[in-house]
Amino acid sequence: MIKDRITDLQKRTEIQSKMNHERVGLEQALDLLDDGGATDTPYYHLVIEAIADLFLTKNPNLDVHIEFVRRLSQRGEPNVKIFSLNYDPLVERAAEATKVRLVDGFLGVEHAFFDASVFEERLFRIRGSYRGRQPDETAKPLRLLKLHGSLGWYECRVQGIRRCAYISPLPNNTKRLMVPPQRRKATDTMLLPYSALWSIFRGCLSHNENPINRLACFGYGFNDEHVNAVIEAAMARTDFTLLIFTKELSDTAWNRWSVKPNAVVVTETRCSLKAMVGPGHPDLWRFERLCKEV
Repeated sequence: MIKDRITDLQKRTEIQSKMNHERVGLEQALDLLDDGGATDTPYYHLVIEAIADLFLTKNPNLDVHIEFVRRLSQRGEPNVKIFSLNYDPLVERAAEATKVRLVDGFLGVEHAFFDASVFEERLFRIRGSYRGRQPDETAKPLRLLKLHGSLGWYECRVQGIRRCAYISPLPNNTKRLMVPPQRRKATDTMLLPYSALWSIFRGCLSHNENPINRLACFGYGFNDEHVNAVIEAAMARTDFTLLIFTKELSDTAWNRWSVKPNAVVVTETRCSLKAMVGPGHPDLWRFERLCKEV
């Protein structure tokens, strides 16, 4: 579907040729066509635009995401973070629909600007009490960190990193900020805005003053090594637990994560509870089921 939306017929043919000749998927084909230079290849931007064009035509029902966001917001925990590798705005739209405050790193309206410091801000009001004036945390927004970028994100040489409405066309002479599926994406995440988001991700799992002690992964197949490396580093902590819920894992991913004593893996055909392997579960890995359990 993505290939069919690439507008440059010659480049599309070259990508298809690599996929056919080398018997690889789109990600590997882009790697083979990458010259290794400092600048992005034309294929890179064509694929990003094709992915964006595909997502812009989608308008799925938000009921499940609304339930997910609503339940997270009611937990009463400050600083709840959602790390996402998806480009779609489903979480953002669900939060808006259910009137849940959401921090995504941008401030503004029509062309919001990126400021990573908003992830560390807390909202308080001063209340009078018998002990005098006391700060009271009035709202606990969810924090959404989209590690591979998003629809609506773009970079302008003059205005910097911005976010427009998800269905709006980007301004002229700007670059869409979405990391496409290829090996270069590990390098891309070293640049803003990704570097700021990844710094928070690493800190939350390892070296913050109060790192999280539980990471739940929904629908992630553990195919991105630059993501896996951060998670694996956190697994060395004795107070950390990894929860994996996905329909299936490749044998390589299963063999890597199911043996971890501080991991719980749930798939349709097999499960692992702290390295003890058992049968799969018919629906516990489904997002529709999980959103009711958070």
